Amino acid sequence: MIRRLLRGHPFTIVVLAITVAIAVIGRGLRGPSLDFRLAMGTGDQQLVEGHQWWTPITSMFLTDGGLELIFVIAAIILVIGVAERLMGTARAAAAFVVTSVLGVIVGVVIQEIGALVGELWARRVSELVTLDPMTAIAGTIMTASAFAGTVWRRRIRVVTISVALVFLLYSGQPSDLYRFLAVFAGFGLGVVLRPSESNLWWQRSSHHETRVLLSAIVVITAIGPAITIFSRLRLGALSPLGLLLSDAHPNGPGALDQCQAMRITRACLHDITLERISGVGPVLLTVLPLLTLLVAAFALVRGRRFGVWLAMVINLALAALAAYFYGFLPLSGESFVVRFRTPHYWEVSLALAASVLVPIAIATLVFVNRSHFSVRASARSTRLYIGAIIVVLVGLSTLYLTLGMLLSTGFHPRVGIVDLLADLPERFVPIGFLRIERLSFLPTDPVTRALYYWIGPCFWLVVVVGALLVASAAESRSYSLELPSIRALLRAGGGGSMGQLATWPGNSYWFAPDGRAAVAYRVVNSVAITTSEPIGSSDAARLAIPQFARFCDDNGWTPVFYSIHESFLRECERMGWSSMSVGEETVVRPGNWQTTGKHWQDVRTSINRAERAGVRAEWTSFERLSASHAAQIVEISEQWVAEKDLPEMGFTLGGLDELRDPAVGLMIACDENDRVIGVTSWLPSYRDGVVIGWTLDFMRRTPDGMNGIMEFLIARSAERFRDEGIESMSLSAAPLARSTTDAESVQSSATVRILGYIASRLEPVYGFQSLFQFKRKFKPEFHNLAMAYPDALALPAIGLALARAYVPSLSLRQSIRFVRSLG
Repeated sequence: MIRRLLRGHPFTIVVLAITVAIAVIGRGLRGPSLDFRLAMGTGDQQLVEGHQWWTPITSMFLTDGGLELIFVIAAIILVIGVAERLMGTARAAAAFVVTSVLGVIVGVVIQEIGALVGELWARRVSELVTLDPMTAIAGTIMTASAFAGTVWRRRIRVVTISVALVFLLYSGQPSDLYRFLAVFAGFGLGVVLRPSESNLWWQRSSHHETRVLLSAIVVITAIGPAITIFSRLRLGALSPLGLLLSDAHPNGPGALDQCQAMRITRACLHDITLERISGVGPVLLTVLPLLTLLVAAFALVRGRRFGVWLAMVINLALAALAAYFYGFLPLSGESFVVRFRTPHYWEVSLALAASVLVPIAIATLVFVNRSHFSVRASARSTRLYIGAIIVVLVGLSTLYLTLGMLLSTGFHPRVGIVDLLADLPERFVPIGFLRIERLSFLPTDPVTRALYYWIGPCFWLVVVVGALLVASAAESRSYSLELPSIRALLRAGGGGSMGQLATWPGNSYWFAPDGRAAVAYRVVNSVAITTSEPIGSSDAARLAIPQFARFCDDNGWTPVFYSIHESFLRECERMGWSSMSVGEETVVRPGNWQTTGKHWQDVRTSINRAERAGVRAEWTSFERLSASHAAQIVEISEQWVAEKDLPEMGFTLGGLDELRDPAVGLMIACDENDRVIGVTSWLPSYRDGVVIGWTLDFMRRTPDGMNGIMEFLIARSAERFRDEGIESMSLSAAPLARSTTDAESVQSSATVRILGYIASRLEPVYGFQSLFQFKRKFKPEFHNLAMAYPDALALPAIGLALARAYVPSLSLRQSIRFVRSLG
């Protein structure tokens, strides 16, 4: 194993050996000596004044020792090792050197230009010496991203750029600038080494992948302020925490009295900051808002719409606080605000603007992508959460004012109601925003200290814990509480071949008064669209149709039964409803499965080709997949989505999230190297708790896979179902695709235009008609699927609701163009 590791990752081993050897020479965990640092570290003075041309290379292998050395060693093994595996030893070595050297040289040029024009930051950091292997490591993995698959290319780039940017914004040292530039040098080098359009432009991602990426961005930006704790230049909003963790202590009450007398000095500000953060309460007051963002990221990765609003509210609140304390107050000339002594430095204004704009940018990014988060919290849980926050805020404020007046002598100087009211908002504000504001009074005994320092943390604890509870169960009441009842009705035999769609996230449920039937539906623009027919026994399901219609009417919704079979369509027509065909379900009887005869030539050829190539079919479920196979399926799906010009569709078309249901079966195709080259998913249908049918849902193949792999997988599935005695194998329906158009000729022109518009817009991208023709190869039975609705005048609204149900990210302009086409 060691020999294989050495043979497969020689460059990683060399970098690791050099780094460890230099660390040992340079006093190990204690870091290099000053002379060694000056001789081997890089920076403005080393390159420009000292002409130490070798330092951009030698600084790649030097650290400050301690935990940094351990972290760098781990990064070399993991990150450089992965990069070398992706693009080979020669390219990894070239990327390691080129990106680091370019990052340092361009960074030093920027510093020199800044110093020439009198820029403040460049002058402050001109003498700093940089030791940073992470510059080369970040540039190397960014280069390697060009050689990764669609999923990991996107993840590597988003995470690497986000981390580099956060360090640059919150730490702001020369090494952070060099690293940031090396990342973009790596991006360019990757495009040069592997030129491809997919390497240069952002490719569309699935809903699942978008949620993962946005969650990662929110997490990275949330922990950004904590970077200032470990930064030499503490410029972030959490810089007071850096003082708390240092050896600094207040200089006693004399300095605080000077501050209160408005004799502002640097020592005064230092002592104000230390006094504000003395104790656990103030620390929590700074950390808890950031923990709230981590909870928002947790909700985002689970597809919760609640996470969108939480991330937006917290980021916008941080932006508003930054604008108020760093912008409005200094400009307003208020007497209690310390004025900036260097207003002529434009970079100060730029830095303060960034503290406002970065949270706004994150909030905007999350808002723009909100359509990827379809799982909504119940109205009750949302109301309880907001109500709890308001009650706690009012209660704590009242407690502070009441006890503050009763214990007014416990503050120095003695406070009145006006003082307490003026100070009240600051009790809930993270300490970092208050570091430039003069103290009006301070608590002097344990009781007033508890009151002064703990009402803010108590409030934010409620915010964090409440948000975590909502995020953990942020599903509609129907979905979270009634899903077990839906599954029970399905297992009893209700729902037909498409009943399993009712279990997908995003659905709401209506139950008949006797509980014997249910309807899964989604409300889009006041149109309640069912996923299919009612779930339950035949009689109970038919009775549920008029009952559900009355339920929708009571709520002001237009009911639409979508993708229902003929038996349920007749029930709707008895109520005087209109209907239209929306597709045809293709059904194969496994008991009669055979591939003999001329008409099966294409299917037999696909099976024989796969067998000759050593391809095997494996029946499994997502939870039983190996980590490697699961990752490959995700990669295949992302490649498929990236090739489309329109977003991933949902509603009755499953994606990666739906694959993870343990009830869903997977038939995967693996080649001789155990590489997944194709995958299909199958949804069960039951009778008396026994699976009697499977419905095809998810179909994906690798772009470079052999032709006929889908035919091979479907054929192997049919053989398995035949051997197990399965009654029906539905190849599902291709939406908006039909074998004939005869039925459409008797329908209204508006209906035809709706179908024609949707089909024509989606066919070039999703190929529904091509998919329908593909399924005809298996000689299926054709079962008409219809849509029933009460009022033909509602067709434009129904068509738009369907478009939004399938593609939630449909833009306003696309929606308007869609409606106009119906005229």
